[in-house]
Amino acid sequence: MSAPAETAPLAGRHAVVTGASRGIGAAIAAALAAQGVRVSLLGRDAANLQRVSATLGGADRALPIVADVTDPASVQSAFAAARGRFGAVHFLVNNAGQAASAKFIDTDEALWNRLIAVNLTGTYLATRQAVPDMLAEGFGRIVNIASTAGVRGAAYISAYSSSKHAVIGLTRSLALEYAHRNITVNAVCPGYVDTDMVKAAIAAIKSKTGRSEAEALAALLATNPQRRLVAPREVADTVMWLLRPGSESVTGQSIILAGGEVT
Repeated sequence: MSAPAETAPLAGRHAVVTGASRGIGAAIAAALAAQGVRVSLLGRDAANLQRVSATLGGADRALPIVADVTDPASVQSAFAAARGRFGAVHFLVNNAGQAASAKFIDTDEALWNRLIAVNLTGTYLATRQAVPDMLAEGFGRIVNIASTAGVRGAAYISAYSSSKHAVIGLTRSLALEYAHRNITVNAVCPGYVDTDMVKAAIAAIKSKTGRSEAEALAALLATNPQRRLVAPREVADTVMWLLRPGSESVTGQSIILAGGEVT
């Protein structure tokens, strides 16, 4: 027997989650599936996508789709596959992203272009595919996973910070453009989250500074007044709130999850 609509208000909807093979994306996919949402899992790691799909009940509930969000043809093909299985897209979570740190004078065009391509252009391309469905359905919810780096700058991450600031600008513009069409667009801006990306940041600090792993972690935690990493589940819970009924008036916002780091 299916759950009543009032206890599972999202059931039967279709969500696309990019960067869904691990970390924040996998946590968001799990939260969606638990509410009866059919989830299309986009990412580049086929094996991990299959693993996530299996944990969520298999491809009948969570479809793994290998895609490169920086490639327009790949994104178009991925959304066609998603629609072919689950129909029109109601929810889009733009989670795919990359981070890298370097002095500005060492930030070459390759690094700059890579971060802009994944973090900003990938968000643009996926949103371009999803919005027509939402307009046709008269309903849509878009959540862009940005970063505290998108609301303030920081040394050594000029490319990353620029890409995330741009994502927030896109979020605000789309929110205004579609406010009268029952489509909301918001950004969630975590600080350091307990994911592979942060593990890579810790490794980079160790390599560049000679600090121990504990010292490198402490350097990251020093920015968070709660002195802890954000859990992927906390990001997923925030996304779910933005998708559920009751958040209709919340649009164009950048919701910060960083233990008070940014106020």
